[in-house]
Amino acid sequence: MKRRGDFTNLQIAELLRDVAAGYQLKGEDKYKFRIIAYDRAADAVEHATSELKDLWDDGKLEEVPGIGPSISEHLDELFKNGRSRHFEEVVRGIPPDAFKLMQLPGIGIKTAMKMLKEGDKKEVAEKLKEVKSLQEKNKRLLLPFAAQIAADIINYLREDKSVSRIDPLGSLRRQASTIGDIDIAVASSNPQSVLERFVEYPKSQKSIEKGEHTASILLPGDIRVDLMVQPEGSYGALLQHFTGSKHHNIALRELALKKGLSLSEYGIREVKAKSEKLKVFTSENDFYKFLGLDYIEPELREDTGEIEAAQNHKLPDLITLEDVKADLQIHSSFDIETSHDLGESSMEEVVKKGNELAYEYLAFTEHNPSQAKHTELQITDILKRKREKVEQINYSIKNRHKDSVKKVFNSLEIDMKPDGTVPVPESGMKTLDFALVSIHSSFHLDRNSQTKRVLSALSHPKVKIFAHPTGRLLEKREGAELNWPEIFDFCLKNNKWVEINCDPMRLDLPDTLVREAIKLGVKLTFGTDAHHKDGMNNMIWGISVARRGWCQKNDIINTLNLSEFEKLLE
Repeated sequence: MKRRGDFTNLQIAELLRDVAAGYQLKGEDKYKFRIIAYDRAADAVEHATSELKDLWDDGKLEEVPGIGPSISEHLDELFKNGRSRHFEEVVRGIPPDAFKLMQLPGIGIKTAMKMLKEGDKKEVAEKLKEVKSLQEKNKRLLLPFAAQIAADIINYLREDKSVSRIDPLGSLRRQASTIGDIDIAVASSNPQSVLERFVEYPKSQKSIEKGEHTASILLPGDIRVDLMVQPEGSYGALLQHFTGSKHHNIALRELALKKGLSLSEYGIREVKAKSEKLKVFTSENDFYKFLGLDYIEPELREDTGEIEAAQNHKLPDLITLEDVKADLQIHSSFDIETSHDLGESSMEEVVKKGNELAYEYLAFTEHNPSQAKHTELQITDILKRKREKVEQINYSIKNRHKDSVKKVFNSLEIDMKPDGTVPVPESGMKTLDFALVSIHSSFHLDRNSQTKRVLSALSHPKVKIFAHPTGRLLEKREGAELNWPEIFDFCLKNNKWVEINCDPMRLDLPDTLVREAIKLGVKLTFGTDAHHKDGMNNMIWGISVARRGWCQKNDIINTLNLSEFEKLLE
């Protein structure tokens, strides 16, 4: 029996797909709607940016698109008991290898069953080896890595003079934290020219396929890139259709049908007039406008209320990189004698980088000195030395009137001990302008203990920010289990802020929790967590998370100017 913490989103998605397959074998006509429901739920879970078990903890399973009362009830049993009797009943008698074979392209449950019953055993064994190999390779790409790959290909294709427009598609355009395959759209007057250039991309390992309007290549690391080319006249519909998400498009089609319209990647036509000319769109803006909607930014297209908001002219004015006036988590090379990693760039180098980014202020937030290796007096002495260094930096800034950075703050990223106390004496805390606290150990405490730990650490008067709050590392480590409603309520009542950590390995707070926070009025901060000055460029990835979480400028502390920020610290 599994503990609930053992179930990852991917495992749950696979289980839901297995159940859908079980219903297919029981009868596609009889169980049509259940098959659709489980497939849709599987897609939603696989692409969810929060762990399903955390949503279950908060009683919010049914807020995930595709998870209705029935599936939610069975998942509840799964999380409570490590199994669902209903799921087991539906898949009973189906060989596990059948589900494995389904992971290969073009193999459904009926084909898989036929292969196992009637197929050549040697061929089946080879297919199962292929599945194992696929599972080992099937890791998702971190957003910045996928974005860079796409940017390189886009720049390469732009050299073709027939290319008038070119954009990434799918989860990359929607700026999801992790990406599967990379899809690119092109508007061109000469599709064959673009497709030929694409399959000859110098970094391609092989061309998978090439047709009249599409082509696919494989890059090192088994990264697949798909290209779609259309004339500019219908490019808006293509861009909208393949940006997704799947559930956004389903909801959009349902809206269109009520208006007697049919949508496709080519345009819009009236359902009752199939012979009527297709209405084409050069831009997505016109596509949405034709449906009576305000333009919906790609980051919002997840079927979480954006269509209704677009109908009622209530879409948020999303935050942009230009709105940000500060970076509130940076680690310099000042030797603070921490047990964690030191930064690699000096405070002076960081300030210079801040000027390049046109910031007004910065916060130096090195990790706290190691408690195991120092006495309280030694920790205080180290922090006093750091305070003096920050004062020197601020003195030099005042004498350089052309710099955009007007002030740096003396802060600290402090570990929270398992009992919620902080490993810095009061005499050391007094040297700080403010502090951040974060989870760096004991990730597997139960939900109540972990929540009490966080609230205890946040209670210190000098602590303002809960940094990389879930503690997740994308594709490596799930986040800690926390009672988010309780934490958000505490932050709101005690003027504490929650960080969106911009490190591409973290992107933490996740976007779904970002949206929950801002609904309640909780203020958020951006911190790049840079350990080298170049890491400050990662602010853009935190922006992507904030935008997916429906953040506007006034939801983020870093958009305040220096005097406004100083007033908050008072």
